[in-house]
Order: sequence, then structure tokens, then C-alpha cells
Amino acid sequence: MPIEPLLLAPEETTVMVVPWHDPVVDAVGHDVRSHYVELFWLNVLGPTATWTLRRLVTGFDRYPLGYELDLGQTASMLGLAYSAGTSNSFARALHRCTLFGVAQPLPGGLAVRRRVPPVAARHLSRMPPQLQAMHEQWKVREFSISDLERGIALADVMMAAGDDPEVVERQLLAVGVSPAAAVEAIATSLARS
Repeated sequence: MPIEPLLLAPEETTVMVVPWHDPVVDAVGHDVRSHYVELFWLNVLGPTATWTLRRLVTGFDRYPLGYELDLGQTASMLGLAYSAGTSNSFARALHRCTLFGVAQPLPGGLAVRRRVPPVAARHLSRMPPQLQAMHEQWKVREFSISDLERGIALADVMMAAGDDPEVVERQLLAVGVSPAAAVEAIATSLARS
């Protein structure tokens, strides 16, 4: 089934943005603001669409059920041009989000994934070899118990201090916790709180 583009009527200045609930992707996917998205989805979506997606999802922090997005104001806040129609950088970014399945058009709006699936093999095959190697390492689900215990201890402290899960993930990776252990540690810490 072909992907329908987000069609913005010339008179539209706002669209409704709602969360796209997908139990399968939500269970195995990665937070839009995660290190995984910056490393691997950025190569697929491009920087403008990645930042646009992050901005759309950030709106759910305040309005979890959805919100009305002012197209011109949002484009301006991202440093993008916006005019009625589809021949502007912001509309193209929204189109790329729908084209690559991280958002889908709805009547009068857009459903947006909070978590994105692992990057598809067809996209990985087009990435530079060093990025492909990093993805292979990321997929390794094995980790030592001490790595996981260390990750959980750090995640618990950071979450108790009020840090967001994406900040915790970034810090765990920065101090050498393996990607698999970091994901598990955050999930464990979230389940405890």
C-alpha cells in the first residue's frame, strides 16, 4: 500500500498531532529522542525531518493525547521556511516523516510515533560501513550482569533526580554501559518508579 503524503491545504495554518499507538513498535522500538535515532535514523530521515519529528514528539510531553500544531510558528522555531503548499522545507520534512513511516497522515492532522522501529535492513545497506558496524554492535543483546547492575544503579539515581529517559540513556552510553544493558537498565528503572 503506497504511503499517502500529508496534504496541507493552502488555507491550513494548523494541524492536529496525535500519538501513533503501535504495540509492536512501542515494545521493541527506540524513543525518538534517543541516541539510537541520532546515530541511525538521522541517516535515513535527514537532519531536518529528524529535528521535526523530535519537536512533534516533544509536544506530547505537555499534551499526551495530542495537540494543535501551528505550522508557521513551528517551522520558524526550527529555523525552517514555511508557506502554504508543499514547496517549503517544513512541509518536505513532514512528508519525509510520513514517507519513512514515523508519522502517518490522518484527516486534519498527523499521527506521530513516540518510538520508532529499528532501522530496516534496506536502509542499513545504504549507510557508510562504519555506521553499519556500529549498528551491528548496537544489536548485540549480550551483556554482563555487572554491566547491567551498574546501568540500573546509575539509571535509578538519575531517574530519581528527575532526568528524562533519553538523558539517562545518553549518560549510560557515555560512561561505557553497553547499548543493550542501557536499554534494559532504563526499562527496569522505569518499571520501579
